[in-house]
Amino acid sequence: MLISAFSDSLSFNFAGDFNLLLSIAAIVIGLAILVWSADRFVDGAAAIAQHLGVSNLIIGITVVGFGTSAPEIAVSVIAVLEGVPGIAVGNAIGSNIANIGLILGITALLAPISVPSSLIRSEYPLLFGATVVFAWCLYDLQLDRFDGFLLLGLLIGIMSYMIYSHRSGKNEEAADENEVGDDQSMSTKMAWFWILLGLLLLIFSSRILVWGASNIAVSLGVSDLVIGLTIVALGTSLPELAASIASLKKSNADMAIGNIIGSNLFNSLAVVGIPPLIHGFNVDSAALHRDLPVMVFLTLLMFAMSFSKNQQLNQIGRVKGAVLLGSFVAYQCYLYFEVMSGESLFS
Repeated sequence: MLISAFSDSLSFNFAGDFNLLLSIAAIVIGLAILVWSADRFVDGAAAIAQHLGVSNLIIGITVVGFGTSAPEIAVSVIAVLEGVPGIAVGNAIGSNIANIGLILGITALLAPISVPSSLIRSEYPLLFGATVVFAWCLYDLQLDRFDGFLLLGLLIGIMSYMIYSHRSGKNEEAADENEVGDDQSMSTKMAWFWILLGLLLLIFSSRILVWGASNIAVSLGVSDLVIGLTIVALGTSLPELAASIASLKKSNADMAIGNIIGSNLFNSLAVVGIPPLIHGFNVDSAALHRDLPVMVFLTLLMFAMSFSKNQQLNQIGRVKGAVLLGSFVAYQCYLYFEVMSGESLFS
């Protein structure tokens, strides 16, 4: 009897441990394919746009902005279809927090970031407005089709305004913030090949990632919201991290803040706006009371840090970068404490 019970216990633990290891492997493999496929998708889409005669600026605002958020969008859609909407919301909020606190913080520590005045006058208010609307949609702890159409409509309006303002010469000093890479030599057929392959792999890798993340949440007794805020958000923010590191190599560190503003716009409006168009879902109250304030705080902090005494030299230096990174680490430590202790200030 004891031997039988012991063997049953061993088999159960082995099965549980194997499932956990398999879930971790799924997350690692899923993230790797997700980042690679998103990069290929952006390359193909940028090449098609160039063949159609679209300017690099418009490509940067639309194609590259969408492409760096493609992992978040794909993961959020799959998460809702799989019945774990907490991952979708956590993914959007967590990615915005990681973009400002982790990525911008690290970039500023490595090299001071110059902030064009036009960016402060134009793009910052647009990002803050999108953040306010995003928060309003979450206020009733539900996301429905009305919220989805509102968020996507606002995104289209903002993108249209940005394209118009750049075309009319209002933001000339920010015109070269985005680069699309060396895709001019890519043929049309090859570009379409990478677009289709990139989209297929985005969907495939997102399913793997969501499956692994939801399994870990169940195994560890952690909410899918927390998994979305941490593992998934950090993973899907890898394209932004890669773009920031690439900008440092090109001695153009100020590109990083432009990429982050664009990515956070898409995260707040598209990543959260598309899933409820499939079907509505409820939002964990912790997202509203705990995580959203952190996102808003870091957005305002980034705005405040962009101002300098010398208005001709707006800059986020190493000390400010350390503050941003420290804020991100403190937030992650609190999430870890909450998971380990099972206690929350916002329950």
